[in-house]
Amino acid sequence: MCGSCGCQQRSLPGGADATAAREAAMAESGPRRQVVLEQRLLARNDVQAAANRERFQRAGLQVINLLSSPGSGKTALLEALARRGAEAADDPGASGLRQAALVGDLATDHDARRLRAAGLPALQINTGQGCHLEAAEVSRALDRLEAEGTPLAGLERLWIENVGNLVCPAGFDLGEALRVVLLACSEGEDKPLKYAPMFHSADLVLISKIDLAEVVGFDEAAARGAIARVAPRAQVLPVSARSGEGLAALTQRLMGAGTTPADRR
Repeated sequence: MCGSCGCQQRSLPGGADATAAREAAMAESGPRRQVVLEQRLLARNDVQAAANRERFQRAGLQVINLLSSPGSGKTALLEALARRGAEAADDPGASGLRQAALVGDLATDHDARRLRAAGLPALQINTGQGCHLEAAEVSRALDRLEAEGTPLAGLERLWIENVGNLVCPAGFDLGEALRVVLLACSEGEDKPLKYAPMFHSADLVLISKIDLAEVVGFDEAAARGAIARVAPRAQVLPVSARSGEGLAALTQRLMGAGTTPADRR
């Protein structure tokens, strides 16, 4: 789909028969010399991600890359956290936190408008047909955010709500300090096993929509077991944007995370 992360598979014109005929013709043409060219597919992105990270650290900014499949509750979670921070003045760490969000979607600015309505400054990044955010897109969005009156130096936390996708975004460093992956109860307990690279890259896994666990027959123990198999170092927290369950624990976890990225190898 994106053409840059390896998710787009192309077949040779003419199908399997034509491919076999071409290979046979090449074999009859005599000895061939094979030339191997190797280049890191993500090298350019990594360079920009490093520049983003330096920019974040100069500003003293904690940056969180929020990832999940579509509909797992990323935007609802950010809405709940923003409203909780505004309403709970006596909650340590929640009151007065200066934060903003960048929101990735193929089209529309619906999610950014939702976050702004909840009191969180938000900027939409539309990727067209791109199935993930890249570091260069984040860099350009940071310039826009500052030009529109939200300087990074005035923030403490920046959320990057990535495009809903459990495949391609896993391989793209954006310069974040913390990578948070959502697993909604309605998705099934085995999703971490099916999309192991994404969950393996997580610093924190949130089991979202936990208020629906009983309704959908979700087995939390089985989900935790699956997460432990592919992401043994990741912390796991059940949360609900609707009921508020787990939001206090999440707030405290984020406050202790700092601005330095974890080693995700």
